[in-house]
Amino acid sequence: MALAFDEFGRPFIILREQEQKTRLRGLDAQKANISAGKAVARILRTSLGPKGMDKMLQSPDGDVTITNDGATILEQMDVDNQIAKLMVELSRSQDYEIGDGTTGVVVMAGALLEQAEKLLERGIHPIRVAEGYEMASRIAVEHLECVANKFEFGLNDVEPLIQTCMTTLSSKIVNRCKRSMAEIAVKAVLAVADLERKDVNLDLIKVEGKVGGKLEDTELIYGIVVDKDMSHPQMPKQIEDAKIAILTCPFEPPKPKTKHKVDIDSVEKFQTLRQQEQKYFDDMVQKCKDVGATLVICQWGFDDEANHLLMHRNLPAVRWVGGVELELIAIATGGRIVPRFQELTPEKLGKAGIVREKSFGTTKDRMIYIEHCANSRAVTIFIRGGNKMMIEETKRSIHDALCVARNLIRNNSIVYGGGSAEISCSIAVEAAADKHPGVEQYAIRAFADALDSVPMALAENSGLQPIETLSAVKAQQIKENNPCCGIDCNDVGTNDMREQNVFETLIGKQQQILLATQVVKMILKIDDVISPSEY
Repeated sequence: MALAFDEFGRPFIILREQEQKTRLRGLDAQKANISAGKAVARILRTSLGPKGMDKMLQSPDGDVTITNDGATILEQMDVDNQIAKLMVELSRSQDYEIGDGTTGVVVMAGALLEQAEKLLERGIHPIRVAEGYEMASRIAVEHLECVANKFEFGLNDVEPLIQTCMTTLSSKIVNRCKRSMAEIAVKAVLAVADLERKDVNLDLIKVEGKVGGKLEDTELIYGIVVDKDMSHPQMPKQIEDAKIAILTCPFEPPKPKTKHKVDIDSVEKFQTLRQQEQKYFDDMVQKCKDVGATLVICQWGFDDEANHLLMHRNLPAVRWVGGVELELIAIATGGRIVPRFQELTPEKLGKAGIVREKSFGTTKDRMIYIEHCANSRAVTIFIRGGNKMMIEETKRSIHDALCVARNLIRNNSIVYGGGSAEISCSIAVEAAADKHPGVEQYAIRAFADALDSVPMALAENSGLQPIETLSAVKAQQIKENNPCCGIDCNDVGTNDMREQNVFETLIGKQQQILLATQVVKMILKIDDVISPSEY
């Protein structure tokens, strides 16, 4: 830490406890920050693209996660360095906003930092580098608008949506049945989409998983699946045209708030108390029967007495259903959630075509399906898989696919994948660099080089020769003036991504470039790092 001296040469202290703090300034600080950012990008680089590798992460309490979703990897990595935390935030914001492309955005930021390091070593001021990057990112985003294609889809023609979702799923562990998964995702989104307002509420899509079965058994249910069973084993397992009472009050006698004591000194008094309770339960069950309910779904538990009565009165019931599930059931069946028995009326009942209890395999696991609802705007994707990790990873993959379908409904422009969009932007940025006099020109060129890192990583992960493949594709794009040529990761034999049907959403790509540039600008502007030193 630098000391300051007064005119008599005595040192005096500026910062509190300054001998315990470490300080990096100038180029050293920038280099330390850049290497932290590059280290994070290097981790994710190998999990980019259809042939990307997965990462296995173990949490402190021994839970294992296997994934190649960039946001999840960084979330679970428990990063300590401040700059690395910025990269984690970067991928999280891409996940919140777009839902897909979380790995690509970090790889892109890492490449920009790497190029910036070379420029700083040549003595170019970091602000000029940051400004050059800003100009280049604007050129790239505008160029993406030019190479983007719009496609039309209707409720009957959903093929383009399915193709784009398949591109997202092809880099995941579920790629062997990506066609069926993409169809499920698209159907689910279209079921809850409001096509006039171009809006999709993903909260209405519930993703449930159950270990067992195989991935191909994953299904889309137009209705709700609840991981519960009927409260009494002898209740009917299937109810047609169900009228559902959704309650948040317990089937129990009321407990007074005050402390009280009942003295019972004779058999008669006990009998009266007992009859009183029984009458109370009788009234409850009768109220439900009177409004015409054929199924009761309750947030709380039942007394055994109540359960027995419900069974005898032929009123099937489900207990301990969570609050979120209750809301979804209410939305799907068009019912109202009732907080008191006194408020039950026939209008507040939900309606469903069929409610059935389904058991799985040889275990005692049962789930309740509520289907053919009055309002089919709430759907459930029910995932099966060999083990828990597989199901968790499939849930993340489906989430990405749902987000992609939602983005396409909001904005139906696409660009071609396989690194073709990045290569095309790189060529455009390189060409635009000549028009800018001054030092920024170097930064714009560096931005063009950084854009090439995504197709390069794709080629590397697919086991191709990265530099040869990239230069061949780039030459082909320039020669044919065709922005659809990308890296042929799946060895189909053609570089044209239109023929391979590899699409990505335009807003996803633009967001990637803008977010990466913003974070890199922020990192480059830091020239002094003061941190408490470790003991």
